[in-house]
Amino acid sequence: MMKNSISFRLWGKYALFTDPITKIGGEKCSYQLPTYEAIKGVLKSIYWKPTLIWHVDKIRVMNPLRTQTKGTKPLVWSGGNSLAIYTFLRDVEYQVQAHFEWNEHRSELAGDRIDGKHFSILKRTLEKGGRQDIFLGTRDCQGYVEPCEFGEGKGAYDDLNELAFGLMFHSFAYPDETGIDKLHSQFWQATLKEGILKFPRPDECDVRRFVRPMSSKEFGMGTNLLAVTDEEAQL
Repeated sequence: MMKNSISFRLWGKYALFTDPITKIGGEKCSYQLPTYEAIKGVLKSIYWKPTLIWHVDKIRVMNPLRTQTKGTKPLVWSGGNSLAIYTFLRDVEYQVQAHFEWNEHRSELAGDRIDGKHFSILKRTLEKGGRQDIFLGTRDCQGYVEPCEFGEGKGAYDDLNELAFGLMFHSFAYPDETGIDKLHSQFWQATLKEGILKFPRPDECDVRRFVRPMSSKEFGMGTNLLAVTDEEAQL
């Protein structure tokens, strides 16, 4: 049985999880819960290669939901800065459970599907806080990770039977993970049950929207992709 599952604690002072439509500009208000895509971004910052695809299984909300509104000066397309009001989540903490699977649409990387190797590298990078900087929805919100046992400790909403959050952005369906030269955005009905948010797989989402045509980048062993042994030597 392939070792491919991890759980970790994710926390930070601020978070901003938004619908991608609102990233164009103007005022921003965070979802009350992390999106699948945001957590997937965290996982890629911990460890990622095009050989594998990350799947977020579930998250557990540890801290009470709090918001804080702040004035910001975001960059504008024409240059310079504008003034905007952003509503952030404050003092967030989650437990995350996720796993990776081989990317079957990357046949050119079949030789990199080495059972145990990627998991060993992943465990070491997680213990060191990730390979790249961790962000909670946006670069403005620094996050931190460390290994944990999913379900340990007391969560803020463990005793709450059910809390529905309506239609939320779930993730993007990228060509390199679907084999289709199109980019889609995906949405779902999010419900927190006893403090835990269980995510459907991307292909199980209720609502999908076509965004634009897109093609996947080509990778190759020994060209623009480091071999596993080379990566281990860098740790």
